[in-house]
Amino acid sequence: MSDEPLRRFGRRTDLLEQAAEASRAGIRSRRERLIATGRPILQSSVAAALAWLVATEVIGHERPFFAPIAALVTLGLTVGERRRRAVEIAIGVAVGIAVADALVALIGAGTWQVAVVTGLAMLGATLVGGGPLLASQAGVSAAFVATLQPPEGGWDFNRFVDALAGAGVALVVGSLLLPVHPLRLVGERTAPLLDRLAATLGEIARALVSRDAAAADAAVAAVGEVDARHDAMTDALDAAGEAARLRPGRRGALRELERYAVAAGELGLAVENVRGLARGVTRAISLDDAVPPEAVDAISALAESARALGGYLEGGDGEPARSAATRAAALANAVLDETSNLSALNIVGQVRMTAVDLLRAAGLDRGDAQRAVRSAALESPAK
Repeated sequence: MSDEPLRRFGRRTDLLEQAAEASRAGIRSRRERLIATGRPILQSSVAAALAWLVATEVIGHERPFFAPIAALVTLGLTVGERRRRAVEIAIGVAVGIAVADALVALIGAGTWQVAVVTGLAMLGATLVGGGPLLASQAGVSAAFVATLQPPEGGWDFNRFVDALAGAGVALVVGSLLLPVHPLRLVGERTAPLLDRLAATLGEIARALVSRDAAAADAAVAAVGEVDARHDAMTDALDAAGEAARLRPGRRGALRELERYAVAAGELGLAVENVRGLARGVTRAISLDDAVPPEAVDAISALAESARALGGYLEGGDGEPARSAATRAAALANAVLDETSNLSALNIVGQVRMTAVDLLRAAGLDRGDAQRAVRSAALESPAK
């Protein structure tokens, strides 16, 4: 009897299992998205309703169209942002509406008027000292006025007041209703950085093994993405610091954020050293220089350290990250005893400097990290 039916059945079973796993992954992904967006959706809904309530019941306006709009714009663009930026957006919305109301009352509404109103609103926001974000929001608000609801019978100061009320409500709701958790905020920006850093180190190691110049060039380019994610982490740290100062137990949160702050500085140095490492590998491949296999293992150990660093930053044990970084240094030190090739020595130097950065990020002070790297050695095989 032929085994072909059994093989076809096995392949079909494998495909069904893969499809089931993909479906489960899709459900998990959708659930995670819902959980992640639940807080901002609730904040936005409450802010829009409260803005309308304040404008109608407290201020006394009949149809305060721009109050909930201003609340949604302010809150939607400032989740997890610094308060200064949130205030800038709020002012931009209100200024844009005020300028647009005055201009439309003077020159009317139409095609060319939209261009004039939007441009002058953005120019006015810039002249009063606002940045690009304020100018952009002023332009958006002006476009709303000039196209959707132009003023009737002259300048309407009420809409400027509505916009200020809506933006103010949004700032209060963002601070008091389900405020962002500072550690979660910075953690959400740190995890992608560490993942991308580890992945890039893996790409560098594979390029060195395969001697693939194109792969090495791609690894150099990939460091740019790591850099961008580091910028996102530092921005999140600023926002998390402000959020922590607003929390009742702010001292504990600020103390925990200090661990991330130290790591952020060291990871910035690590990114630059990994960029140098990628360029060193590119040079070794282009010159066809021999590089001992221990150098490849050292780069892989750096990737392992970067992956393990997340656990330490979340409050866990830093030993796995430190152990992997020390092993990378030991492998690099072993290369020093094997070769005097300049390309290999350059790679070793970048590995050692990155190991120091990762040890610092994992809790060691600089002196201890440097001594650990200098003295790191591979264990001698048992006789």
